[in-house]
Amino acid sequence: MSQTVVLKVGMSCQGCVGAVNRVLGKMEGVESFDIDIKEQKVTVKGNVEPEAVLKTVSKTGKKTSFWEAEAPAETESKPAAAVVNA
Repeated sequence: MSQTVVLKVGMSCQGCVGAVNRVLGKMEGVESFDIDIKEQKVTVKGNVEPEAVLKTVSKTGKKTSFWEAEAPAETESKPAAAVVNA
């Protein structure tokens, strides 16, 4: 079953991007992936397990976590800021 996995990966240069590109290019089940160095975001699509993608990208030595882990905190802080400004 095809799914999308979004990771936050600590990348500071094109060498980092190349390392992530290499491991994902070799990973079985990956249909496509997008690496955004500016946002430090890696989006992987394919017949893959999220834990397997995390483990594979972690092999590059870059700090890697699921993107969703920080999303709720950002969502909660925006409405709170709007209330304070109102």
